[in-house]
Amino acid sequence: MQTIGILLARSTYYQSISFDLYEGLRSGLKHLGRKDIQIVTENIGFGADKQQCYRSAEKLLLEENVSLVIAYIGHRMAQLLRPLFLAANKMLIVLDAGANLPHEWPTCPNIFYHSLHNSLGASIAAKQAVTDGYTSAGMVTGYYDGGYLHTYSISKGFEENGGKISFNHATGYKTEDFTIAPLKDHLEKFPNSALLSLFSGDFVHWYFEGIKNSFEGENIPVYLPPFGFEEMMLADAAYPGNNIKGIAAWSKKIESDENKIFMESMTTAGRIPNLFSLLSWESSFIALKVIELIDQCKNNMSQIASGLQSFKFQSPRGEIYFDSKTNTSIAPLYHAIVISTNEGKCDLQLEHMANDVQAHFESLTTHELNNSASAWYNSYTCI
Repeated sequence: MQTIGILLARSTYYQSISFDLYEGLRSGLKHLGRKDIQIVTENIGFGADKQQCYRSAEKLLLEENVSLVIAYIGHRMAQLLRPLFLAANKMLIVLDAGANLPHEWPTCPNIFYHSLHNSLGASIAAKQAVTDGYTSAGMVTGYYDGGYLHTYSISKGFEENGGKISFNHATGYKTEDFTIAPLKDHLEKFPNSALLSLFSGDFVHWYFEGIKNSFEGENIPVYLPPFGFEEMMLADAAYPGNNIKGIAAWSKKIESDENKIFMESMTTAGRIPNLFSLLSWESSFIALKVIELIDQCKNNMSQIASGLQSFKFQSPRGEIYFDSKTNTSIAPLYHAIVISTNEGKCDLQLEHMANDVQAHFESLTTHELNNSASAWYNSYTCI
């Protein structure tokens, strides 16, 4: 029997994340007719403890003798695990939120990245703001989300397309410290500015509530990356105004057989479909391809990597394939807006698919981050 190992993270404000990741993989394998494959799990906390992540991965490789490991971690943690997987001659599939940017895009035949592309989506959203006529913007983020380098991609995306970042505002980490009051002064000094906003989880709730209370009726322009459009979170957020737009990675409103099957599978399993179960569901397709290639290539990791680089499959969000220079998956991204429900909460409405996603990604990988750095090792949204 083949065995797949998965490193599961936990989160205080996406409390179902480990269950979603596990169920996405399990249901995906079931959908593909592979009930014979065993899944073995290890907990890695918030994904920030280097020794815990290493020990957990090592246990899966040595004690469980898994065929491959799937892990919800970031680039920095993946690179720390690189020597382990090279020594074991096994494949690591990184489920990556895409919120951070590596200073280098290292390619290792033993590590592939399957991404939700929050940084890439942030960059495209910023370009959209310029296209919409905004040449001035403020970058607004929280203490936690501001610790990742999607801050670089959203500001750089705005500046490269002719815009200027006129002000920055970082909110507090706790409810009592969270305020958007300084935005009043900023917008008086720089009128007609867009708000390039980086928030996730509960921070989106607080942000939208603050926008609604402070700027009700003004419909100030807010641009969001993919995690700002996570529908499970949006469903409980107060509707802040009719000028909230940006880039979504996935939506339950995508009309395709693949998306319908995914959502029905998650619902049947007692889970609410979300970005995490989606990412893990898609990883089942990748994992089965790796297992197939292991047999075909007699454990030759370079040949396995080559086979994976040419692999394509249809997912709930569209066709997915790998960029061969970075071993990173490329998937469709969607222009979207926030609309109001009858209850005054938020819903997502897809506008159209983003153009030239591959070209945008290739451009993003060429950026020199210079003195930009992130101190976060933990998996994104895992605090």
